[in-house]
Amino acid sequence: MVDAHQTFVIVGAGLAGAKAAETLRSEGFTGRVILIGDERDHPYERPPLSKAYLTGSADRDSVFVQQTGWYAEHDIELHLGQPVVHLDRAARTVRLGDGTVLQYDKLLLATGAEPRRLDIPGTDLAGVHHLRRLAHAERLKRVLTSLGRENGHIVIAGAGWIGLEVAAAARGYGAEVTVVEAAPTPLYGVLGPELGAVFTDLHAEHGVRFRFGTKLTGITGQDGMVLAAVTDDGDEHPAHDVLAAIGAAPRTALAEMAGLTLADPALGGGIAVDASLRTSDPDIFAAGDVANAQHPLLGVRLRVEHWANALNGGPAAARAMLGRPVSYDRIPYFFSDQYDLGMEFSGHAAPGTYDQVVARGDVGKRQFIAFWLREGRVLAGMNVNVWDVTETIQHLIRAGRPVDPEALSDPSVPLTSFLD
Repeated sequence: MVDAHQTFVIVGAGLAGAKAAETLRSEGFTGRVILIGDERDHPYERPPLSKAYLTGSADRDSVFVQQTGWYAEHDIELHLGQPVVHLDRAARTVRLGDGTVLQYDKLLLATGAEPRRLDIPGTDLAGVHHLRRLAHAERLKRVLTSLGRENGHIVIAGAGWIGLEVAAAARGYGAEVTVVEAAPTPLYGVLGPELGAVFTDLHAEHGVRFRFGTKLTGITGQDGMVLAAVTDDGDEHPAHDVLAAIGAAPRTALAEMAGLTLADPALGGGIAVDASLRTSDPDIFAAGDVANAQHPLLGVRLRVEHWANALNGGPAAARAMLGRPVSYDRIPYFFSDQYDLGMEFSGHAAPGTYDQVVARGDVGKRQFIAFWLREGRVLAGMNVNVWDVTETIQHLIRAGRPVDPEALSDPSVPLTSFLD
């Protein structure tokens, strides 16, 4: 039973943590709710940091999950700018960096992820950037604006979603952009070789230079400022700034310190949770980027770093903390905006898990839907500049029935017909 005498603590004041707190109140929990974040900003959403806010099409206030006064109005205690430095499972307490000790009945870890760092000389220079937090985006926005005015150069290490979105934003400001990527195409690990070329062509048309099959080995500078980025083929690329966009690592230090079970790094790492987002401790849950969950529909373990997982995972964990039956089976979903290309991706199709990719529409005009299939079953779908089809694509994935690939690729055959 949950009553007013219980205390639920949420560690991590990002989207997952904020939505979990919101759900506890909307589900009728009258006990104490404490939301702890190591940033001073109120909880905010991360997609605008590399999209609308970075490009200047949205203002700073638009990124926040709730208005500032909302938390007090709903009796949610905020501890901002305070990291949790210790978790004592036996005593059911967390200790903050300022020495404050808080006791919990249920605990949610929504500690997120942190950007991976370049392990090369020169990363201490002032012009080396990462993009994970609002403060990073504010700084990078100022840098891109300045580079655009001065015809400056930025080198981006990594052609994943963050790298490509920042490249598009940089070109929008007029900055010169070089992207260095070890794989043969952008997004190689997500889209495979079949569709990565779509994004190569898109960015090349907007003046982005790619260096595939290479990686950065050093950053040179003078008086603390970046002058060039060096790749492993010996080339020097003039640069005023460098962005490391080589992925993110789950923030598991607190869980590891407390002896919670972690997921295999080969399966994405993170905190291992079951389908109800419960960890190896029955009173501790995990959600968002840090959680590696057993997916009841797909039958695999997944750690998903995208916005929709935080948006939906936080509320699911909150309901599980309240003792409600939870089976978190949301289809992974993410979206991206680059220049005039908008896309949505649903599903999970890791390299080696699919045997066919089919497209309906015009790939050359970048107006199509691509499907990743295994034995005729839809594992994932990506709609590019085609809208209002996500729900149908997700139904196809959930159905798990074989479809005719030729018919699937035919735009004259309604997508909904495959659900009959």
